[in-house]
Amino acid sequence: MRYIHNIDPIIVSVGGIHLWWYGLSFTLGFLSLHFFLRRNRDRLALTLDSVYTLTLFIAAGILIGGRALVVVNNEWDFYREHMWLVPAIWIGGFASHGLIVGGAAGVGLFRLVYKKPFRPIFDVLAIAACLILGWGRIGNFIDGQIYGSLTDFPLAVRFPEAEGFRHPVVLYDGLKNFLLAPVLLLIRNRGVPDGRIAALFVVLYSGLRIPIDTLRDYPISMWGLPTGQTLNFLMLGAGIVLLLVNIRRRRDRMPEMEAVPETGPPSAWKKIAFGALLLIPLVIPSDATRDIPHRYGTRHLGLVHSWMYPAIADRVNQ
Repeated sequence: MRYIHNIDPIIVSVGGIHLWWYGLSFTLGFLSLHFFLRRNRDRLALTLDSVYTLTLFIAAGILIGGRALVVVNNEWDFYREHMWLVPAIWIGGFASHGLIVGGAAGVGLFRLVYKKPFRPIFDVLAIAACLILGWGRIGNFIDGQIYGSLTDFPLAVRFPEAEGFRHPVVLYDGLKNFLLAPVLLLIRNRGVPDGRIAALFVVLYSGLRIPIDTLRDYPISMWGLPTGQTLNFLMLGAGIVLLLVNIRRRRDRMPEMEAVPETGPPSAWKKIAFGALLLIPLVIPSDATRDIPHRYGTRHLGLVHSWMYPAIADRVNQ
């Protein structure tokens, strides 16, 4: 049952611009987020126009946060010498922990601007985040660049640029993310104080990822641990604090907010912006910065260097 990974990472090329399966995972995640918010807008006392606004805030935060963590923490040695490439998401570079922090920042900004209670929103978005992160891991697998340690496990995969058969850790993590959604829904439906679901998400996401990441082959480290593990432990600590604070709060469940009457259809510019945020991620090829023709040329013939896809030193891609 072992699998040799040779998936073409490109969906289609249009005018010299490549659209990627990895980028599609963001698009599917944003769609899942939007429709999940629409289903729960009465619970959150949001109009349809506000749902579009919140989706835009979160999606923008996810893209900015995921990109910022890669640039500042993971690949700063490269980007400090190539600052003009910081906005170049079409050569890759997004970190999952940054996606979570960026999405949370988007919610926080929405709350400040529109004066909405943040705990109920975070509870709903914690469940949506499971779906977004699950789709992202499928994109990582198609990308073929994140892999685990050597193994003779029957479900092992031979990745394009790794020796031997290895644990498909991104699929393990993706399955964990998807399974967290029904677990959190079940807990929510049993009745818990506002903020409890969000705190449990932080604890469960990071806590369950720690054993999975012990199987991962990490190329970089942070504070003496693989970078992802350091961030996992920091996130777990923050989640435990949030959970303890939530437990100490009043145990009675807050009454559901009354639905807000619609004031009209969503603004046209918000629909256009939402459409753009669904299309823009399609150009993202990978979780890390890549020399596109060098990395993917054997899986998609005809890739060439250009102003958009420049030659990048191999050290960035290790």
